[in-house]
Amino acid sequence: MRILLVDDHPTVVEGTKLMLEREHDMQVTICCNGNEALHLIPSGKFDVMLFDLNMPNMNGIELTKKVLGMNPDSVIVIFTGFDITPYFNQLLDIGVTGFVQKTATREHLVNVIRCAIRGEAVISLSLLREMRSRQDNEQPTINKQLSTRDLEILREVSRGKSNKDIATMMLMSQRSLEYALTQLFQKLQVKSRVEAVAKSKELGFMVNE
Repeated sequence: MRILLVDDHPTVVEGTKLMLEREHDMQVTICCNGNEALHLIPSGKFDVMLFDLNMPNMNGIELTKKVLGMNPDSVIVIFTGFDITPYFNQLLDIGVTGFVQKTATREHLVNVIRCAIRGEAVISLSLLREMRSRQDNEQPTINKQLSTRDLEILREVSRGKSNKDIATMMLMSQRSLEYALTQLFQKLQVKSRVEAVAKSKELGFMVNE
């Protein structure tokens, strides 16, 4: 099992390498920065890659995007000592397989790596609780922001109505409707009609009644 560890802290990479290679089937190659990793990866045929999140010049997010651009099937686990929560959705969107803290035990780290190779993800209970807490706090805030008109627009968008048809039905200009949609997208923190409908359903709005 070939593993690439990319981290700019020498003591971390050396200690982690020794820890993982206590497993009889694990071989670890180490890099100190993203550029070095990009030169090594094409010829390395690594089963899984561990990227530090915060590195100078090229952070773990940028490195992940570049590697997955070269090979979308790459298995990448973010290996960090920082709070992953603010980056969680972004990392999932770009294709990260899993996450593990640098403070994890050897058993946990090994388990995360083995699961990642099988296409499975291991998420710590603390991260799971934090994500749940954020989701619970998000809905009341958005509920207060959405007006009756917003919900009417969402309902018609979910029915597949065009902007022109919705504007006519709601007795407003098409430009005014487009502005209202832009404001609505900002409230829902989405970028398209499809995302808006999906988000509204996720938050429990019955927009397609």
